[in-house]
This record gives sequence, structure tokens and C-alpha cells, in this order.
Amino acid sequence: MSFTLMIVGMALATVACKASLFLLGSRVVFPPLLKQALEFVPVTVLTAIVVPLAIAPEGALDLSWRNPQLVATLAAIGIAAAARQPLHTIVGGLGVFFVWRFAVLG
Repeated sequence: MSFTLMIVGMALATVACKASLFLLGSRVVFPPLLKQALEFVPVTVLTAIVVPLAIAPEGALDLSWRNPQLVATLAAIGIAAAARQPLHTIVGGLGVFFVWRFAVLG
């Protein structure tokens, strides 16, 4: 299958999913349990993206102090728990990453 056809198919599927909910609007009513479950989707997706990059940045498991992604992730978790501000978490995590990467590891 050609990549162009695959990309067009994925684009059409995405547009169809989003357009159907947009066009149906308030006529679609989700059950309360489904609404509650959907609230966890952003956190779940972000976790699925971040955790593999933090614990295996080179493709192999690296849980040592020499892994700047892991150190920055742990720092960002601490900052998020303490500050509860997304901007502080992002800036603090990036700051720890760059300091660890260039100052500590050289």
C-alpha cells in the first residue's frame, strides 16, 4: 500500500470522527461512566508518550543517574506536585534536563 493512500485514509478517518461529533453536537449524550472514563484520556496518552522516552531514551532501559530524561521527568513530577502550575512544571523540567545534560554530564 502506498504511503499517500495510507495518509489520506487516516486523514479521512480522523475528519469523519471529529466532524461527526461536531455536527451532532448536543444531540449526542454520553453515559456518565463514559464521560468519567474520557477524562483520563489526556493523562493516559501523555504518560504513554513520556514514560518510554524517560526510562529508555536510547531504546534500552536506563534507570541510572546518567539518564537526563529520567532525572528531568522525576524533577518535573516533584515540581508538578508542589507547584500545581503547568508552566512551572515545564520550565522546571526543561531547566533540570539542560543543566543535567550539559553541566553535570558534560
